[in-house]
Amino acid sequence: MEVCEQQYGFMPRKSTIDAIFALRILMEKYRDGQRELHCVFVDLEKAYDRVPREELWYCMRKSGVAEKYVRVVQDIYERSRTVVRCAVGQTEEFSMKVGLHQGSALSPFLFAIVMDQLSEEVRQESPWTMMFADDIVICSENREQVEENLERWRFALERRGMKVSRSKTEYMCVNEREGSGTVRLQGEEVKKVQEFKYLGSTVQSNGECGKEVKKRVQAGWNGWRKVSGVLCDRKISARIKGKVYRTVVRPAMLYGLETVSLMKRQESELEVAELKMLKFSLGVTRLDRIRNEYIRGTAHVGRLGDKVREARLRWFGHVQRRE
Repeated sequence: MEVCEQQYGFMPRKSTIDAIFALRILMEKYRDGQRELHCVFVDLEKAYDRVPREELWYCMRKSGVAEKYVRVVQDIYERSRTVVRCAVGQTEEFSMKVGLHQGSALSPFLFAIVMDQLSEEVRQESPWTMMFADDIVICSENREQVEENLERWRFALERRGMKVSRSKTEYMCVNEREGSGTVRLQGEEVKKVQEFKYLGSTVQSNGECGKEVKKRVQAGWNGWRKVSGVLCDRKISARIKGKVYRTVVRPAMLYGLETVSLMKRQESELEVAELKMLKFSLGVTRLDRIRNEYIRGTAHVGRLGDKVREARLRWFGHVQRRE
């Protein structure tokens, strides 16, 4: 069996980076062409908890899953029971007729099968429609079309037991002209935003990436603070500190930057933040007058700009091999 190409979540040889890149490149093309692009970021209420079991069996069979595997999954779910814990104790055990198991390694794939079948009649080609599990992006060249597509998605999902969140679904217009208007869902105005955090990466309506760079710096500092007890311990060698830094802090700073066209000043902003963290970790101050290259060499940490380019080339190779 195969899941549609628009589904990026928990699929072989796909990741969040693929979906983020597809959205960013689409936005950049429309910005460079000075054309509007309308994007709606759809949020589903308690998506995993709302999947009807009968709908799950139907979608598995329709997707071509062998009957013996359908029965195995049915056996797993029909034998599961739960209780509710409250102030006066626990309720009696009862079975659940709806929802996927939380924490199960099988649940994301089952959800992808369900979404594949529910969206069969309404989804468009990627990147006009992209899904990462229950995170859905709908794009169109005009506002009326994206509003119509949103209504079609709502109808397709809600008639099968899912529910679109009115409060968390958001709309963004790239390269917006005056009087573009807003998008409505069943007469209710969808919240219009100038930026949106998509799969952990901030995209802006003006196509710039300045806020994403600041978010990466903030994420790096958050990671550094979590392990500052180790990084600032004078009894621990610089080599070990460098390993901890490369394992915990740097991945947070590098996340999603493969998809971003960094300017020199933005790359410099990232490297300045990294050097501050390394100096704090090694107990170095300006008065010591130690060169940055020596600090990096002591901690065995390469330049962040070089690592961004390495990550970009590594991801490019991954895409080439997939094709």
